[in-house]
Amino acid sequence: MTAEIRHDVIVATERIEAPPEVVFPYFTDPALIVTWIGDRADLDPQAGGVFFLDMGQVTARGTYITVDPPHRVAFSWGIPGSGTLPPGGSTVEVVLTPDGDGTMVVLTHRGLPAADIGTHRAGWEHRLGLLSLAAGLGGLACSCLVPRNGDTPLSSLDA
Repeated sequence: MTAEIRHDVIVATERIEAPPEVVFPYFTDPALIVTWIGDRADLDPQAGGVFFLDMGQVTARGTYITVDPPHRVAFSWGIPGSGTLPPGGSTVEVVLTPDGDGTMVVLTHRGLPAADIGTHRAGWEHRLGLLSLAAGLGGLACSCLVPRNGDTPLSSLDA
């Protein structure tokens, strides 16, 4: 897993041992997205539909911009109450490309304030590692791997 910052844009990549058809719903299905990021989700995966993700002490809000199963999904992203990153203030794009019997995931996060880039880079890097585990191992059975409400991540997941 790598997450780089290129001209104030986060580009995170991860290879997942599952085909794009299996990985894609982890960005659009509320029951699956919470297996790797967040505690609760309210998602309406269509252009203009709501994207709401409760991650314990932080909530992300936005709208879906593009939903093209199983290849691409894009949504706006922001934090309620933030003066620098309001709901919908930045954009996350995820492109899924077949890679043998797996999938290359490229997540690009644009429009973040400079002060938020480092923490979002680290967050996406960690969470895409959890996505790899969840999608590669069967999803709902892996929901216990996601730290809840500020819990410390399992050390085996940080490797």
